[in-house]
Amino acid sequence: MNQCTAVTLLPPPEFLIRLAAPGGSRPEAGYLFCELAAEHGGSHATALWDNDANRTAVWARWSGERATPAELAWCRAIDPRGEGACGLFVGHPSAHGWDIVDPTLAAVDAVLAQGHPHLARRRDGG
Repeated sequence: MNQCTAVTLLPPPEFLIRLAAPGGSRPEAGYLFCELAAEHGGSHATALWDNDANRTAVWARWSGERATPAELAWCRAIDPRGEGACGLFVGHPSAHGWDIVDPTLAAVDAVLAQGHPHLARRRDGG
């Protein structure tokens, strides 16, 4: 299943803008890319940072132009192939992380596999 292609702009927080030295460089906005599966329901989401102390992460959620932070617990589902945990938040509205493919990275992998077949990941588990 392909990854959602939604993107939003995350402006710097107002307090950072106020802290910037007058005449100095202003903090820049950053782009957020949705990590959920394509055609998911609800808001788009991307993880901003881990909070290892309580097994959560701060996620940016958005459905329009404005993203808001939310501290969410990690999904506890484990990949049936034993390759790790989901990587999304509890109650996410789409497939688990191991079933989501970033189409851009998949295209890059395909090109690299053609030029360097000895480095390509094998799909048969090897």
